[in-house]
Amino acid sequence: MFEKNEWTQQELYKYTKELEKQNIKVVLIDTIVKPIENIETMLYNPYEMALMPENTVFVFYCDTGKTTKERLNYYKKKFSNHKCVSLRGGRGYWRPNYKLLEEIEKNV
Repeated sequence: MFEKNEWTQQELYKYTKELEKQNIKVVLIDTIVKPIENIETMLYNPYEMALMPENTVFVFYCDTGKTTKERLNYYKKKFSNHKCVSLRGGRGYWRPNYKLLEEIEKNV
């Protein structure tokens, strides 16, 4: 999951669910002051972010995902005690009504 520098919306939901089972929080970081619908986001604030537990995962997003991907090395250095990932496609590719469905076979 952390081999990649970018997560898609699907991966964000999937990995968040897996990491919550291990008591690891995933935080979606807004770098453009435009919150995303239907999900909790946190405005980029280095002071508050540094106060979060060391195992917290920060997922940064912008309008297209390009800027946060380019700045990812900067974020990784600044928050070296945290995992940092970019949201692929940024806010522009976000599907507000997307839901992570359980496997169909489990419901049969």
